[in-house]
Amino acid sequence: MSTLYEVARRKTYQAGRGVHGKGSGLHGARGQSEYARVPAGTQVWRKADRREGQLVGDLVEDGQVLTVAWGGLGGWGNARFATATYQAPRIAQRGGRGGEAVLILELKLLADVGIIGLPNVGKSTLLGTTTAGHPKVGDYPFTTLEPSLGVAMVGGTSFVLADIPGLIEGAHRGAGLGLEFLRHVERTRLLVHLLDGRDEDVLAGMDAVNAELRQYDERLAAKDQVVAVNKLDLAEVRKRVPEVRRALEGRSVDPLFISAASGEGVDNLLERLAGLLAGERAPPEAAPVPPEAKGRPKGGFRVSHDDSGFRVEGERVVTFAEMMPVEVEEGRAEFWRRLGRMGVVGALRRAGARPGDTVRFGGLEVEWEG
Repeated sequence: MSTLYEVARRKTYQAGRGVHGKGSGLHGARGQSEYARVPAGTQVWRKADRREGQLVGDLVEDGQVLTVAWGGLGGWGNARFATATYQAPRIAQRGGRGGEAVLILELKLLADVGIIGLPNVGKSTLLGTTTAGHPKVGDYPFTTLEPSLGVAMVGGTSFVLADIPGLIEGAHRGAGLGLEFLRHVERTRLLVHLLDGRDEDVLAGMDAVNAELRQYDERLAAKDQVVAVNKLDLAEVRKRVPEVRRALEGRSVDPLFISAASGEGVDNLLERLAGLLAGERAPPEAAPVPPEAKGRPKGGFRVSHDDSGFRVEGERVVTFAEMMPVEVEEGRAEFWRRLGRMGVVGALRRAGARPGDTVRFGGLEVEWEG
């Protein structure tokens, strides 16, 4: 996959629920997992109320899998509650609730070469000429509403190019669609800086784009650039070649002159890119994920007290409590017995709980029996 389009269309993903436990020693089966397929290069952020999101994964390799919500446990069958003195219990657990997560997906394309430049310099046309990509082309700002990818073949090697939509002044602050596209440049190995040979001042256009890169992230401006002057098929541009070459060489830039429309000079551009990309390719570097964002929720619990009663918090304890059949006497007895083993009963006593007080475990509310 190359875009997040399919994920955006669906919005909500729900896995199968855990099955209730049953008699005859039958434990509840696990619910079936649900997968959302995303392109390599997708960062996954967990949205946390009004606080800033937390990065929970950076998917940079094909086939990489990230768990963002753990499924609920299958309920224990009646055999799990059997003891030496009570060998035929008549209770079983409900299937547990699964986790929920509101996620923000951010795609940072994985490409070897990013094609950058002002709007309408011919980036989409160049991608279509050099690769198997077939972007739609138009003559107005931000024609390309999302980056396009294509694979270029040079001799026996290949590399991936990305058309990064046109940058305008203020893009690093989010002007236009700037921030939406600057992030895609971060993982490219080098850049093709495409200039429009018709511009009266090609240096000004080049400086404007480089300034946006620098203000977004200094590392972007430090990436190697191959400067290509486009639209050589136009007589006015061909006539200006010596003038434009002198201006760019004055900046220590060795430009290539091409026509993305006719293909003139494009082979030379691809050969230069292939030469710069030669050698072993390092795998894309994944962003570091905080340790607390990984894995299943840990054990432990906390007892608090307010005017309405007592509340027990803690993922494992609450999950167990919500799965128990406390509506029947046998289930309540087993419920409190197991909570005693976990240390919850002792903690409630130390917190001042008395018989008849209300105790809440997540969505479950029970009466403290002392």
